[in-house]
Formats: sequence, structure tokens, C-alpha cells
Amino acid sequence: MEYRQLGKSGLKVPVLSFGAGTFGGSGPLFGHWGNTDVQEARRLIDICLEAGVNLFDTADVYSNGASEEVLGEAIKGRREQVLISTKTSLPMGDGPNDYGSSRSRLIKATEDALKRLGTDYIDLLQLHAFDAATPVEEVLSTLDQLVRTGKIRYIGVSNFAGWQIMKSLAAADSHGYPRYVANQVYYSLAGRDYEWDLMPLGLDQGLGALVWSPLGWGRLTGKIRRGQPMPDKSRLHDTAAFGPPVDDEKLFGIVDVLDEIAAETGKSVPQIALNWLTTRPTVSSVIVGARNEEQLRQNLGAIGWSLTTEQIKRLDKASATTAPYPHFPYYRQEGFARLNPPVA
Repeated sequence: MEYRQLGKSGLKVPVLSFGAGTFGGSGPLFGHWGNTDVQEARRLIDICLEAGVNLFDTADVYSNGASEEVLGEAIKGRREQVLISTKTSLPMGDGPNDYGSSRSRLIKATEDALKRLGTDYIDLLQLHAFDAATPVEEVLSTLDQLVRTGKIRYIGVSNFAGWQIMKSLAAADSHGYPRYVANQVYYSLAGRDYEWDLMPLGLDQGLGALVWSPLGWGRLTGKIRRGQPMPDKSRLHDTAAFGPPVDDEKLFGIVDVLDEIAAETGKSVPQIALNWLTTRPTVSSVIVGARNEEQLRQNLGAIGWSLTTEQIKRLDKASATTAPYPHFPYYRQEGFARLNPPVA
């Protein structure tokens, strides 16, 4: 297993990490991801640790806390062997203080997560969304307090716009608060918007990317192809509306190239899609999920080998998109190349 620095922090994380969204799955979204119980979770964690995958990502909103509870039970007796990443800020109830990143909410959310996880510290806490109603100074001073008391070790964000991250980092620098070191982002061959603004920001400010939904919300599994109906058992029938949209024809073009490279390498379509992500700038870890042992072992097969430079170029070309102003090439790469050299 390869380990990488998480942004500019001193924390080393595996290039593949495990997403526990399937643990205790329930509801219209997470119920379709999977419903892994504690016994099954222990087995999946065994396999991960054997392979060197020691970072496990969850969130309080995943199945209303059930994911954290199952993960906590499954790691009992081996807490020091694992890194726990969890997230908060999204609604956990209907009350006025059951969502957001206020001091009240963050302290309670952290205490609740610690109880569900059965631990006294969280290795990485990420804000699941930007809270425009709470001053960033209040958010950061609260996170500083939680870090100082040892309940949190590192902090990060997810689903933030670039200006929201920079506003927060400026406040952290001004007041001496801990800086965000991680940015959990959607990024895949089927969705490269991360490269337009957030990747250059990550390079400049030292945020390591933790990639969620690296298979394009289940579209890069090799089961969705041009001229064929979507498989009956595909979770996309029920969950497509929850995820980022993808143009079908562009998707089919990407899959065509993945098929070609699969034939050349003997690797599967998802393994190639995951491997491509590990070559990208700022990526610290790619979060993979699995409903069962077979899926997990397949995903673990995405590392330990390399795509050729020519194969990467073909994947880049098939998945390329034109960024909006002011990010598209004339402004960012061609017209002002000396001021803004390309990052990918």
C-alpha cells in the first residue's frame, strides 16, 4: 500500500481508503448503497487492514448515525490500527440547531459522533457543507477548541466552493486557528469539475483531496454501455437523482476507452478508473466502497500497477470537458500560460 501526506499535514493516509456509507444502510439513498451489519463490517475491515487500508470514512448523516455505530462496533479492540474520518453539518433532525456548523452544533455533533464510534478522538473531522449563516471565525474557533481538547486531530471540508475555503483559511491564518488540510470532493473520469478551481486551490494552499464516488456514482463499473439497457439491479434506477448528472454520450465514450485499456492491461473497467485517479495532482486518497468481500477485493486491485503515459492521455482526452469562464483554456492555460500554468 502506498501512503501519502494528507495535504500539508503530517498525517499519512493510504492511497485507497474505505467508505462506510454501506454500513447500517437505511433510507431512500443509503438503503440502496447496502446494509452491512457489524459482523460483515468486521470482515471487510479485516480485508482492508490486511491490504494496508487503514482509513475509514463515514458521516453522521449516513443512515442517521447507523454507519458510525456499525463502524465503531466493527473496530472495537483495534482503534489504534485505524484512522477514522467522519463528517458533520448536514441536518440530523428538524430542530433549528440540528444542522449547520455553529459552536453549539459542532460541539454536540462531535460528542454524538464520539459516542456512536465508541472512541474518544476523531482523526479527521470534515464539515459536510458550508454554513453561510455562521461566521467562519465561530466555526474555526470551535474546531480549534476541539483540537486542543484532543477530541479532533485534523480538520477538513467537503462540498465547499473555492471562495468558501479561502475565506476560512484566511481567517485561520489571521487568528492562529488550525487550517483545513483535507477537501473531500466528487472527482471521477465522468466528472472532472474539481480540476477547474478546487485542484489549483488545493495545490496552492495544501489541501489533500479525498475523492468520493470515484466511479461516477456507479456509472464506471463497466455495467453501463452504449446500446444496452441499464441493468435491472443497478442502484442508479433509484439513486441517480441524488448524484451529479452525466451526459450519456460522453459517458459511453469514456467507457469505450476504458474497455480498450482493460483489454490491453487485463484489469477491470473500475480498476482502471480508480487507478487513473491516483495519478492526479492533489489526490491523497480515493475512497472506495463495497457491499461485499468480492467487490472490495476488486477495488483493492486498482493499485500496485501503473497505466502507461499513453493510456493516461487517452483517458484524459475521452473525459475532458471545457471549463466555464474564467477557467477555460484561453484564459487559464493558453492566453496566460506564464501566469497560470496547467496543473493537470
